[in-house]
Amino acid sequence: MRWDDFRTSDNVEDRRGLPIPGGAGGLGIGTIVVLGLLGWALGIDPRLLIGGAEMLSRQGEQNYQQQQGKQGVPQDQMGRFASAILGNTEDVWKDVLPTQTDRQYKPPKLVLFSGATRSGCGAAQSAMGPFYCPLDQTVYLDLSFFQDMKSKFDAGGDFAYAYVIAHEIGHHVQNQLGILPRVQQRQQEVGPTERNQLSVRVELMADCLAGVWANHSEQRWKSLEPGDIENAINAAQAIGDDRLQRQSQGRVVPDSFTHGSSAQRTRWLTTGLKSGSIQACDTFRASRL
Repeated sequence: MRWDDFRTSDNVEDRRGLPIPGGAGGLGIGTIVVLGLLGWALGIDPRLLIGGAEMLSRQGEQNYQQQQGKQGVPQDQMGRFASAILGNTEDVWKDVLPTQTDRQYKPPKLVLFSGATRSGCGAAQSAMGPFYCPLDQTVYLDLSFFQDMKSKFDAGGDFAYAYVIAHEIGHHVQNQLGILPRVQQRQQEVGPTERNQLSVRVELMADCLAGVWANHSEQRWKSLEPGDIENAINAAQAIGDDRLQRQSQGRVVPDSFTHGSSAQRTRWLTTGLKSGSIQACDTFRASRL
């Protein structure tokens, strides 16, 4: 993928290297047990030790929350790559969204972190993978996820990584269109199975919107190289719920899907790539899955 000519975005906050915050709920049960035993052994009321530790924990978390990462374009290769892909999504969506939906595009922020950080939606951890928080309109990304894609799923390549970022930006587009708030409201009203089905539709639409971005980026910047589309499709297949479940538990439970099967993710990414149309990404029609 040719991305060196993309405009890099300043809407990046680099928190890599900052201290990892503590748990959202204060002290862990293990710490409480240890402090309880220590208090008993020393003849000190354990409540005093636990209370003091909780106070220090909260103070530490407040200090962390006051810290800010570096703003602007990172200087390392992968940081620049993420900034360039973000900048290109901004340049595409600022034209496509008003043209196709008559809505102005307001860019999100991208936070790069390592290990764990805070988000407007709570704690963010590397194990969660990249995600978009609609409350602060920010994408959170630990760049080590790309290494995992290559080593664990054999799904490497710049365009495959760009697809992951564009998928999260797709959620921001959904938020701007008012889709995410409506889905989240509906999810509070239904049972687990339908809640998961709604999540699948949201994720597949984000896959399709990533394809829409790639379509328009290719038209304007001629950014794709031979093999790029195949790499992105391979990535979509590798992170399908059915394949991940089969690898982790040896069986597939469709009712528990939250992102869609490999076939579904591939089909919707391809739909966006071919059409370049937001309307073609309507996964909420009953017959569209």
